[in-house]
Amino acid sequence: MKSWSFVSQSPEETIAFAEKLAAWVVPGDVITLEGDLGAGKTSFTKGLAKGLGVKRVVKSPTFTIIKEYQGRLPLYHMDVYRLADSEEDLGFEEYFEGQGITVVEWASLIEPLLPEERLAIEIRHAGENSRTIRLLPHGERFIERCKEFISHENVSD
Repeated sequence: MKSWSFVSQSPEETIAFAEKLAAWVVPGDVITLEGDLGAGKTSFTKGLAKGLGVKRVVKSPTFTIIKEYQGRLPLYHMDVYRLADSEEDLGFEEYFEGQGITVVEWASLIEPLLPEERLAIEIRHAGENSRTIRLLPHGERFIERCKEFISHENVSD
């Protein structure tokens, strides 16, 4: 699978990277986020929200599962960590097929429910404040959009 990586030296760089990525998303896009606790998944989502023009403060939806924000496109922010052993149907497909952008933290926990075409992002600790952000596109349209995005940003293969 094709992938691209970016090293962020601070939470502010992670936010800025995601803010730039927001210019490349379209209605119905699903972005999945994986990474250890404190790796920067919520910081990434804050940047994406900023790039979408969301004015509200973005916080992790850990206890509510899904938070919705309005910007130039709706942003659906999910944290499915607490659903690891749940069989509950929360209607994820309505969000995945909706007119907004869906961000799913801890997405591997609901892997069978995820759409085949999506942009998976891994955020890993690379030092005290630095993080490696790896883009892993699933599906041809996400591969092409990642190619366009990285041609405008400092991202490596």
